[in-house]
Amino acid sequence: MDFSLLLVLAVAITGVVWLLDSLFWRRSRRQRQQAAAETQGSETSTVHKDPWPVDYARSFFPVLLIVLILRSFVIEPFQIPSGSMRPTLEIGDFILVNKFSYGLRLPVINTEIADIGEPERGDVMVFRFPQDPSVNFIKRVIGLPGDRIRYQNKQLYVNGEPVSKSMIDPDPAEAPGEELFQEHLGDVDHSIFNNPQSPGPQMREIVVPDHEYFMMGDNRDHSNDSRYWGFVPEKNIVGKAFAVWMHWDGGLPSFSTVRQIN
Repeated sequence: MDFSLLLVLAVAITGVVWLLDSLFWRRSRRQRQQAAAETQGSETSTVHKDPWPVDYARSFFPVLLIVLILRSFVIEPFQIPSGSMRPTLEIGDFILVNKFSYGLRLPVINTEIADIGEPERGDVMVFRFPQDPSVNFIKRVIGLPGDRIRYQNKQLYVNGEPVSKSMIDPDPAEAPGEELFQEHLGDVDHSIFNNPQSPGPQMREIVVPDHEYFMMGDNRDHSNDSRYWGFVPEKNIVGKAFAVWMHWDGGLPSFSTVRQIN
């Protein structure tokens, strides 16, 4: 179920009910109540409750509208469901996504209405999965439009140049069997995992088309990304992930991992 669509519908329904009541229903309702009171000979005013749909609409409309504006144009929270972005993001991390870094987009239809910025190489980006737009994915931006990308023997190449990386730990305790590297992608330094026991995918050089992006997970041998299913169209962009604000893996929520995402 598309939560954005449900939120838009909820705002529209409560807004229409509130508007119709303000313009038409309330006046006629008050007139009927006043006529009834005069017929009964009542000399004191009687307080009448509004119908429950009107009462609920008036109460919830402003709250829902604020949530819709914040979620659509400012910040949206997401939870990390898989380990494809380890060690940068762990399963159960709750992240915040900046919705205006790459331009303002209308909810549901995702049409851009204001061009504010473009994704940069090294950004951690949330996007709608091209093969199933109802599912949100999170990966790192590796290739920009026009870039030449190659991945061979666990080495990433951008525009013919190998992306430098340095060994941090040959056998990290948090990921037995993996190797922990620091990768230097443009202006962004970030950690990645490589599994020396897995051959991993081999990818010949490809060119990123206009208005599309090449994405990869930081857990290089355990990530379903552009190496397998292709590019992310610009229209599928959701926003830039910039912070982890909570971690929850089924026990007590933890705020000890609050940090900026690199």
